[in-house]
Parts: sequence; C-alpha cells; structure tokens
Amino acid sequence: MSILALGINHDSAPLEVRERVAFAPEVMPSALEEARRALSCPELAILSTCNRTEIYGDVAPEAVLQWIADYHQVPLDQLAACHYHYLDESAVRHIMSVACGLDSLVLGEPQILGQMKSAYAVARESGSVGSTLHNVFQQVFAVAKKVRTETAIGENPVSVAFAAVSLASRIFTDLGQQTAMLIGAGETIELVARHLLDKGVKKLIVANRTLNRAQSLAEDFGAEAILLADIPEYLPRADIVISSTASQLPILGKGAVETALKQRRHSPMFMVDIAVPRDIEPQVGKLDDVYLYTVDDLRGVIDEGKRLREKAAEAAHLIVEKAAHSFMRERRSLQAVDSIRSYRQQAQGISREELEKALVQLRAGGDPEQLMEQMARSLTNKLIHAPTVSLRRATAEGDLERLRIAREVVGLAPQALEDRNSGNTKGTGSGKGPAGNKQD
Repeated sequence: MSILALGINHDSAPLEVRERVAFAPEVMPSALEEARRALSCPELAILSTCNRTEIYGDVAPEAVLQWIADYHQVPLDQLAACHYHYLDESAVRHIMSVACGLDSLVLGEPQILGQMKSAYAVARESGSVGSTLHNVFQQVFAVAKKVRTETAIGENPVSVAFAAVSLASRIFTDLGQQTAMLIGAGETIELVARHLLDKGVKKLIVANRTLNRAQSLAEDFGAEAILLADIPEYLPRADIVISSTASQLPILGKGAVETALKQRRHSPMFMVDIAVPRDIEPQVGKLDDVYLYTVDDLRGVIDEGKRLREKAAEAAHLIVEKAAHSFMRERRSLQAVDSIRSYRQQAQGISREELEKALVQLRAGGDPEQLMEQMARSLTNKLIHAPTVSLRRATAEGDLERLRIAREVVGLAPQALEDRNSGNTKGTGSGKGPAGNKQD
C-alpha cells in the first residue's frame, strides 16, 4: 500500500476555502464511509481542524481532490490551486511534522496531537484503519512524544488560545476588570480560560450547546454556565468574547451584538472568532466599538512566539526526518519478507519434486550414485533457470545496471562484470579481437 497525505491548510488556502471544506465531528463517520466507497479505498483517515483539512490513505491525489470538491460542493479548480499532497516517505514525514506542531500556525502547539489522535480513533471505529495506517499513526504518535520530551518546542505558551488572550491584553490595560464570555466548551476554550485566569480575569461566562458540559468547565474556573440560547441576555455584560465551536452556522449575529452595544452604551467589545467555519458573522466587525478578530488576524501575535520556538524546531525536524526514513526503510524490509518467503517456498518445492523423483527411481533399483548426480544436475538447472534468463536479457539489452544488480543478487562479484565489459569493449571493432582494427 502506498501512503498519501493530501490537504489544505492556513498557508495554502484562505479562511473562506478552509471553512468550506471542514468536516464537522458529527459527520466524520459518514464522510469516511462515503469516501471509502467513492474512492474504493479500504484505509482512510480524515483530519479536520480550524487550520487544516487533510486526508490520508492509499488513493490517487486527483481522485481525492474530486471527492472533496463533490462532497463540499466546492469548485475543483479552486481546490487544485491551494492543495498540497505527499507520497510515501514524504507523506509520513508530513504527518509526523503535523502531529509535532511543526506545520501549525502556532509553531509547536500541542493541541494538534490530540486532534490527530482523535482522527485516528474515529477512523479506527469506522473500520477504515488497516495495518498500514495503524503502523503509520503509532509511529507518528511515538515521534510526537519524543519531540515533546527531547526538545523545548512546547516550553513557550504560544497557541491560538494564548494569542487571543495576548491580543485582549493589548486592548484592555487591566484584564482583571473585564468580564469574558467564552462560547464553546472544547479544549481550545479551556485553554483560553486558563490563560485569561493567568492574566487576572475574574469574571467568566461559559456558553455551550449542552449545559452539562458548560457547567463542568465553569466549575473548574469559577465561571457562570449558560446555554447558547442565553447569549443575547448575557452578552451586554461581556467585554471580551472568544468563540470556538464546531457549529456549521454562525452563533452570534450582527443584530444581537448591536442590541448588546446599546445596552452597554457603546462600551467597546473585544471579540475573537477562533472557529472554522466562523461562529461570529463577519458583518459584526463593521460595527463601531467592536474589535473583531479571526484566526487569520492572530498571525502577528503568533509570529512573536514563533521565534522562541524556531531553534527547538530545528532539532524536532531532525528527529522527524530520521524517524520517517527509518519507518519507510523498515516498511520496505517487511515488504521484502513476502518475496523472500515466496522464493524460499519455490526453491523448497523444486527440491521436494526432485527428491521424490530420485526416491522413486531408487526404490525401483536405480544406481544411487547416478541418481544423486542426476538429481543434483536437475536441481541446479531448475534453481538457476530464472536468474539465468534475467542475466541473458539484461546482457542482450545492454542494461548494465540491471546486470550489475542481477549479479549481486546471485552472488557474483562486481569486479568480474567490469573485466568482462572491458574485454567486450576491446573486441567491438570487427568481432575478431585486436586484429580486426587493421581491417577498418
């Protein structure tokens, strides 16, 4: 099985394209099933985050692009212009780099590893992970752990969540006096909450689709828990709004924010929409007294932290490079095992056949010495038949590289080949050796 990694990310595609090809968590199992059927691919996994959508499997890149375009109703030429794909060792290296945070908007961010593990788990539960993808993911997870423990790639707290809070601290001189509303209750929002508390924020409101999850997160941070439907009621209290959900439709519209601003007497509101697709309607950013930022707007803040991790990233890249090469080397070695096993079985079959023939003739009163000589001769001829044919064909076609490999496989010294070639060259003038040159 070949290994393909194909996708789009924050570097290759704008937010408008990324949000159109994102897969919501609840549709992932059905999307995997549909993709496997449409692509005739037994092994397949899909990674979908706010900054990337990637598909891993054994299938042609063109077919995957066409399926994504059809599934999401996106023009094929638009996807073709902003996609990337890798094969085999390059694919394994890319997946490892993604899991280690080396390909993230925030260099070295740790959340991607959890998202990668989730993508693997969903694919495995959907029955779309065979031995190849299983081995790839296990190696990827091992390398990510090695990078985390042996480099300083994760020591500086730089992530989308951290960048959002850092930007808020630039807008408000004293975050301790502000009230923050967090929309969603996933891992990113949990990180946002931690960073806000570290910055001194004391009043938090957590809004989520299910109240139980909101309450669970609120208890950890001393926050209020509300449902998404309650947002309009609580929004006027929020100086800071940070949203990250998996909703396919906007949660916060222009009308609700306008109403909240009136009740706030136009006191400024700082908003960060981390979600893809977006949770906050873009038109909200056009309102006076609203500072709305998206994932792409956080690049400047994130770049500051990137420089602190670049040196560690160099060491991480070396680990990934070595691991990807070793993985593919071992994979190729395992593929050779089947060939060796088949070759051995073939040789053993020939040996049994010749031995049985000799035993029959021996029981019939044949001369043992003659039968042994005959068996050895026949066995030798049959065992060297295929290599002999290959050597003759390579010689006849002048394929010296194939001839060299064939000689190496059957155990003939390379030097003998050079001597023979040298001798042949001397006699090419007339076919009669050196004397032939006098006749030219």
